[in-house]
Amino acid sequence: MTWSNYRKLAAWLVLLALLPLFSGCSVYSFTGTSLDPAVKTISIQTFQNTASNGPSFLAQRFTEEFKDYFQRNTTLKLVPRNGDLQFEGQIVAYDFAPAAIQSQNGVDQAGVNRLTIQVRVRYTNTQDPKQDFEQTFQSYGDFPATQDIARINNDPVALRRIMLNIITDAFNKSVANW
Repeated sequence: MTWSNYRKLAAWLVLLALLPLFSGCSVYSFTGTSLDPAVKTISIQTFQNTASNGPSFLAQRFTEEFKDYFQRNTTLKLVPRNGDLQFEGQIVAYDFAPAAIQSQNGVDQAGVNRLTIQVRVRYTNTQDPKQDFEQTFQSYGDFPATQDIARINNDPVALRRIMLNIITDAFNKSVANW
C-alpha cells in the first residue's frame, strides 16, 4: 500500500468515527418513535368496556396488550399514574355482523361475518401538550359464517389481531407522530 492509500484509509476512518456527531440531536429511534429525551415514563389506565356487548375479559386483555406493545417498542418506564405520557379510554363498540351475504337455494345467508372493535383513546403528553389527542380507532376481522361469536371470543389469536391493529394506530399517532 502506498502512502496515499494510507492517508485515504485514515481519512475514511476518521470520517466514520465522527459520523455520529454529525447526526444531530434527533429524537428518532429504530422502533420509529420520535420521543423527546425528557419523556421517561408512561401510564396506561385500564380501558373500560362501555360497548353494549363483548366478552367480560375484553377490557383487561386490551389494556394488557396495550401496555405490552408500548413496553416492547419504547424504553419508557411504565408507572401506575401520572406518567410523562398518559393513556386512557374505553372500548366503545364490539359488533359482530354479517359482512357478505350469499344466496344459496334462494335463501340469503351470511357468507362472511365481521367483528368490528372501536376504542376511544385519550392521550396526554405532559411534556408537549400540543400533541394531546382524543380519537376513536377501529379495526375489524372477517370470519367464515360457520364460525360464531362465542368461538371467536375464545380464539385469542383472532381477537389479538384486531386489537393489535388498534394499538398500532394509537402508537403511531402518539409516539411515532404518523
